[in-house]
Amino acid sequence: MEQVLLALGLVVVAVIVAAVLRRRQPSAAPTQPRFRAPAQLDRADFPRPEAPFLVVAFTSSTCHTCATMAAKAAVLQSDQVSVAEVVVTEQPDLHQKYAIEAVPMVLVADAAGVVGARFIGPASATDLWAAVAELRQPGCSPEPDLGH
Repeated sequence: MEQVLLALGLVVVAVIVAAVLRRRQPSAAPTQPRFRAPAQLDRADFPRPEAPFLVVAFTSSTCHTCATMAAKAAVLQSDQVSVAEVVVTEQPDLHQKYAIEAVPMVLVADAAGVVGARFIGPASATDLWAAVAELRQPGCSPEPDLGH
């Protein structure tokens, strides 16, 4: 009988020690929100809707990274590619329509407005160029999943 009580006592002590140790362990950090980019744009909302491709930089005038991304996007302007910068203080209706929650956000869309690539936060000019090239001619980029 003593052995049973001793074993039961050891089990109780082990459970208490395990509970105390579990409380002392730091909990996992909460997951961070993931911002979603629109999957479709209405080409009529942006300049040159007849252009085969569209690059839109959603920005804020108070964001230094936004200015850099807008400048990188502007270089892509051509006969085939229309580029637009949508500053939240100047066009809040478009930011609201497309539920833009984070800037800078650069979207690359085709003639139908289907977004083929999206960049939230800073990206290199090379990455933007490669995303446009991949949308124009699928399979030409060494990183075809860039911007996804």
